[in-house]
Amino acid sequence: MEVILREDVDTLGRRGDVVKVAEGYGRNFLLPRGLAMIVNEANKAMIARERKAWEAKAAKEKADFEALAQRIASLRFIAPRKVGDNDVLYGSVTSGDVGDFLKTKGIDIDKRKVLLDEPIKKLGEHEVKIRLHPEVSASLKLLVSKEG
Repeated sequence: MEVILREDVDTLGRRGDVVKVAEGYGRNFLLPRGLAMIVNEANKAMIARERKAWEAKAAKEKADFEALAQRIASLRFIAPRKVGDNDVLYGSVTSGDVGDFLKTKGIDIDKRKVLLDEPIKKLGEHEVKIRLHPEVSASLKLLVSKEG
């Protein structure tokens, strides 16, 4: 069975692609959920119109996220933390801390978009990556310093 995808489906393809799927998968999953439609000339024309509108919207959205990435890159987050012997931190700086800092600056970012392999547990300057969009990421300069 051939179908035209109305939305991006991880295992199949992107919006507007014509893909071949098993009859049951198409009839019982994709079509009822509105993720795809059967291939015919009217549907192809409709998808072409929708694709143009969607691409324009996606380009504007990407431009907005690029502007936000530049704004984040201009920021510097200073995180004072309590320090014990040998400059060992009590606790750490987490993605939640970075998300809270950005909220104070008027940028509402989910902490799951902050890409930290593990919490930061060392003094000094660090660079934190933030994924804003599948094609756009930002870097935030983070300075972990001694409190008091």
